[in-house]
Amino acid sequence: MAVFSYTGTDRTQATVRGTIAADTPRQARDQLRAEGVRVRKLVTCATEQARGWRPRFSLTSTKAAWATAVHELAMMLHAGIPMLDALDTLAEQNTGSFQAAILNVRDQVSAGVSLAEALAKRPDLFDAASVHMVEVGENSGTLDTVLTQLADFKRRQLGLRDSVTTAMVYPLFLVFFGGAAGLFLMTWVLPPLLENLQETMDVLPWPTRVAKAMSDLLLSYGWLLAIVALVCVAATVMVLRTPKGKRALHRAILKLPIIGPMAIKQGVSRIAMIIATLSRSGVELTRAVELAGRSTDNLVFRDALEQCEQRIAAGEEVSDALRQSEAFPPLAIRVFSVGQESGKLDEMLFRLAEDYDSQVATSSARLTALIEPALILVLAAMVGFLLLATILPILEAGNVM
Repeated sequence: MAVFSYTGTDRTQATVRGTIAADTPRQARDQLRAEGVRVRKLVTCATEQARGWRPRFSLTSTKAAWATAVHELAMMLHAGIPMLDALDTLAEQNTGSFQAAILNVRDQVSAGVSLAEALAKRPDLFDAASVHMVEVGENSGTLDTVLTQLADFKRRQLGLRDSVTTAMVYPLFLVFFGGAAGLFLMTWVLPPLLENLQETMDVLPWPTRVAKAMSDLLLSYGWLLAIVALVCVAATVMVLRTPKGKRALHRAILKLPIIGPMAIKQGVSRIAMIIATLSRSGVELTRAVELAGRSTDNLVFRDALEQCEQRIAAGEEVSDALRQSEAFPPLAIRVFSVGQESGKLDEMLFRLAEDYDSQVATSSARLTALIEPALILVLAAMVGFLLLATILPILEAGNVM
């Protein structure tokens, strides 16, 4: 069944627009005509499967699109715009799979399904915490307020992730293009030069011999090395896709010397923001902890939160449950304890998240500031060694002549 976007007039000659699900355009027109709508324009809202695979480049991910859509939806609902019109506006502003998802949601809402139920049918785009907050907002009649809180949470979460990602772009750029440049020099530039130099000299300097050995290895066994590397990468990816592999990787990341503390603070900040946002929306603590675990990517934190949720449901204090999980830093445990005792858990968790966000941003900036010159020195040493291996025999040959 396809989704069609239509524009037309109703029985009062007022302009109406929206979406409708039907098997064919003719069936869609018949359904609209039966509802008293005179169709002026009917367009198929093609999904990614209907369009077929097309290479697409976008600077906006679906998570960022959902964060922006939540903010815009809250703004339109607060201004008094009906839900269906607001969803139509969101669909017009987006493209691709996210547009198709919004149109699907709009079609289900128009059929009488709640917004939370419609969002829950696409867990790949709309996370469990967002769905539950929308459900709380619909039940309490404060959907625009809850969506505003959700939009603020999503933007802060994406801001932290983007700051860390941006900090790592330049080092990765240097590693990729530095390695590509070195491979080009070793396979295309050095071989003809070294061949000519070897004909004029009996004994080559040791840097030249090392460079020649590496160049010969790449030229003779380059395809074999590439195949071995691809097999190793594929095997590693397959292992990391298993639950045990993911859990081992996440546990290893948390134990790294410099990256580990940053990953712990980033994970705790995300968990604190989710629990604080849900608690402020009126969600029970056990349910908030459960949703925070389902929304966390790191399996170590997810397992810890599942255990905490079970202990809290059994009557334990949240601080004792977190302490027994051995996954949270002492500061986070103390904040949970004091916040629960004082009745200001959401406020203290927001402060904890802000503090950890600031620390992660500072640490990532410092790490980037250290990595960049280190990588530049490594690349300079590599290029300098290749130049030395090329220039030394030329100089020695000139001295002999």
